[in-house]
Amino acid sequence: MIAETLIALAAVNVACCALFGWDKYCAAKGVWRVPESTLLAFALIGGTPGAFAGRALFRHKTRKQPFVGQLYGIVGLQAAGLALAGWYLLLR
Repeated sequence: MIAETLIALAAVNVACCALFGWDKYCAAKGVWRVPESTLLAFALIGGTPGAFAGRALFRHKTRKQPFVGQLYGIVGLQAAGLALAGWYLLLR
């Protein structure tokens, strides 16, 4: 089960990074864009490292508010969730 979870997380991160690249490409061409809610949803389900990699690699959505604040909010939620899960596992 751990291997499957890691594969799924890797896939989500690659997809999230690719979505940032696709959105940057679409922005340059002036065509339909990837909704910010989709980018944030991919980050929320585990693609946060891919989101930050995509932002850095494609220099995309690095200053846009409120997107940046929402992305950091997701990081905070995930950190809190990991802390709670670790705390639970330690007290079991």
